[in-house]
Amino acid sequence: MTASTIAANQVELSDLIDRLDLTRINDLDFFSEWQTDLPTLADLDRQLLDRVRDGYFNLIEYPPLREDAIRMAILDPILFIAGLYLPPFHIRSEAPISLEIPDEDRSISGRIDTLIFREHLWVMVIEAKRASLSIEAGLAQLLTYLLAAPNPTNYGLITSGGEFIFVKLEQGTRPKYATSDMFVMRNRRRNELYEVLQILKKLADLTT
Repeated sequence: MTASTIAANQVELSDLIDRLDLTRINDLDFFSEWQTDLPTLADLDRQLLDRVRDGYFNLIEYPPLREDAIRMAILDPILFIAGLYLPPFHIRSEAPISLEIPDEDRSISGRIDTLIFREHLWVMVIEAKRASLSIEAGLAQLLTYLLAAPNPTNYGLITSGGEFIFVKLEQGTRPKYATSDMFVMRNRRRNELYEVLQILKKLADLTT
């Protein structure tokens, strides 16, 4: 019998739960990395993030805001400010993955929007969705990529341009995951990109 392949962007969260025994963890201590000991941002970092935020609101006035525009105008500048374009980090776009499904003659394949790595260690997997889709639309796809990662513990980020959420996954016979709070551009009290940048820097530091 010929093995079949499922596209990662067609995978539902229920598929990962039923086929791979994926479990969501509610305990805040499981994913404490996004909450504690975050680095202090320089004034220049904040100024640049304010410009990114202004750029987002300029973009959404003329929809549709597609994934390539999100990466170019919002995600790429944040990664640049975080220093993730510099050694020891490397960035690869459209990185192919394949995830075998145990006890089934099937696999899941796809391409990671943005993979940040150092040497053979994955630092961050990022999935960008167009602004008209909710963050939830990318969760199963991102988790699939994290399940295919070589590390025992992996981190990811989903963004629609106006919303950001971080994900942690631990490998094992029963893989576990948890998410951070959601960070939203439209919060008028503060620029929540500050926290997004702090968390990116923190997770990158954990690999060094």
